[in-house]
Amino acid sequence: MTSAEYRIESSQPIVGSLWPAAGKQQFTVSDRVLAITLAAKSFTVDSEIRVVHVASGEVVFRKPPAGHSVAGDEI
Repeated sequence: MTSAEYRIESSQPIVGSLWPAAGKQQFTVSDRVLAITLAAKSFTVDSEIRVVHVASGEVVFRKPPAGHSVAGDEI
């Protein structure tokens, strides 16, 4: 593994039209922008989706479960 790998993960299966691993709960890519884009365009039923920098363990992106709002996004 290189230090530029990012893992997209969730505790539930992730789905979406761009999700390359149907039914999987995680997928690793070597590009941060690609990882965040895949996570943003995908969804789960009852679990957040995270993008984690593999080498450091830092969570670089979080998406709440479908139907949940994030603080500050209310209209």
